[in-house]
Amino acid sequence: IRGPGDKPAWDIKRYDFLIGNSPAPDTVNPALWRHARRNAVHGLFKVSDGIYQVRGYDVSHITFIEGKTGYIVVDPLVSVETARATLDFFYRHLPRRPVTAVIYTHSHVDHWGGVKGVVSEEDVKAGRVRILAPEGMTREVISENLMAGNAMKRRAMYMFGSLLPKNPQAQVDAGIGKAASSGTISYIPPTEEITKPVQEVVIDGVKFVFQQVPQTEAPVEMNFYLPELKALCVAENAVPSLHNLLTPRGAQVRDGQAWYRAIDETIDLFGDQTEVFFTTHLWPRWGNAKIRDYLQKQRDLYKYIHDQTVRLMNQGYTVTECAEMIRLPRSLAGEWYNRDFYGTVNFNVKAVYQRYLGWFDANPAHLHPLPPEDAARKYVEFMGGPEAVLSKARESMKKGDYRWAAQVVNHVVFAQPENREARELQADALEQLGYQSESPVWRNFYLTGARELRHGIDKSIPVQEPGGDILHGMPMALFFDLMAVRIDGQKAADKRIVVNWVLTDTNETYTLILANGVLNQKKGRPAKNADATVTLTRSVFNAIIAKQATFTGRIFAGDVQLQGSLLKFREMMSCMDDFDLWFNIVTP
Repeated sequence: IRGPGDKPAWDIKRYDFLIGNSPAPDTVNPALWRHARRNAVHGLFKVSDGIYQVRGYDVSHITFIEGKTGYIVVDPLVSVETARATLDFFYRHLPRRPVTAVIYTHSHVDHWGGVKGVVSEEDVKAGRVRILAPEGMTREVISENLMAGNAMKRRAMYMFGSLLPKNPQAQVDAGIGKAASSGTISYIPPTEEITKPVQEVVIDGVKFVFQQVPQTEAPVEMNFYLPELKALCVAENAVPSLHNLLTPRGAQVRDGQAWYRAIDETIDLFGDQTEVFFTTHLWPRWGNAKIRDYLQKQRDLYKYIHDQTVRLMNQGYTVTECAEMIRLPRSLAGEWYNRDFYGTVNFNVKAVYQRYLGWFDANPAHLHPLPPEDAARKYVEFMGGPEAVLSKARESMKKGDYRWAAQVVNHVVFAQPENREARELQADALEQLGYQSESPVWRNFYLTGARELRHGIDKSIPVQEPGGDILHGMPMALFFDLMAVRIDGQKAADKRIVVNWVLTDTNETYTLILANGVLNQKKGRPAKNADATVTLTRSVFNAIIAKQATFTGRIFAGDVQLQGSLLKFREMMSCMDDFDLWFNIVTP
């Protein structure tokens, strides 16, 4: 499936090595190999009468529900191109009827980014297509990942193995799917939001019962039940794997208590009636008894991790100690759907600890530690120099103690990043840890780190940027918040610059004040003593933000009018950093 610039947006054939019944190779954990092979099965599937899913066209599934006059689409994938391809594929096997509604179950991009591949904005505006979402959807779509977006994007490359080849020695899976597509991201705001905790809505003749479950897997999220079909969709709150209470790519930590309580409420609301169960990732389940047992054990999975972490931290154990001590009981760990195929027990324990107590373990020796490079040089010196460290690390490698070898050699790498012997040895240790990992996320982190230690950073991967739909919907106040976090505080410390912004098409006025190394904004109160006043339309501003134009170029073109000091305006803009996506992770 081709994306922008005719570059591949998706190619499931990269995973053909998983087809068949070959046993797990020595380079893949056997449990992960089983999971990865199941996740490679792709095509159109009938979940039950009136419910179909296309899987294997993106990291998430797209669901089609038969309505009275057309189809209701649930979660139209990441990209326009993959969503359009699934719709075309669907129509090759089922009657060609119009899409009458779209449901976004939550605010993560793999559940709405491809919407313009299945419906047009014109049809939505004309009232021919309804779009339903949980309350606060657009706010979260725009704001989530905003402030830390650059760092999250780079870390996500490690998490999903985006920089790795697809083979048994590299990336085999991403946990809840094979990988995310790299096509065009779109967004159409919902025409109606679900506002009640439990709300009945009829969509194209089909009765839906929505259950809002905010602050679980996403800030806004909802499950739904179809009474006529006895079918339950739990969005991404109970997929057949342990999920992340804190995603390793980085995000605000999730509430494990809210999560297990939401699943418990789902059981109370729909558990007795449900005969068909499906999610937006991985595979469905059938039969009331099996579904109830599944949901109860998913609930208890998150509750066990939460409660045991809180128990141990109240006994004085540190975050690392809690994570090492907590093991699931056999009744939970023995279920495939509770294994570490996305989140891990170890990482989730640390997330619970972080939510309650933060990063500091109260040991004063950890209150103000040296930065990694300074500490590394002293560690290496205290341990007898790099040769002595590497010699002992090789002995640890021979004993199979790869975890310690990776940890100790990291000091040499950070003390001497050009030390090729140290980089290769740490890469070897990380590689072995990756091969052993049941979690594909941990595997991807380990193997990406090993690859960058050996070969440096590969900057050739296509990088998705927020589409025009997101920029168009973003409030100006958020843009100015983003500008504020780009200010180099030391560079701007002694400056005082005031710039008014006037947007003629939206009738908005803002004043930006740079002083004390920070950028503050005021809405609706233009400063009389401003150093400069910038007048433009929102569409021109969006083009500049999207790097389709420059301020200077649009000033000379007449699209931007600047009154006052151009030099002062440029001086303010020069205090802002451009974030480099390709920052180092495994080296200083």
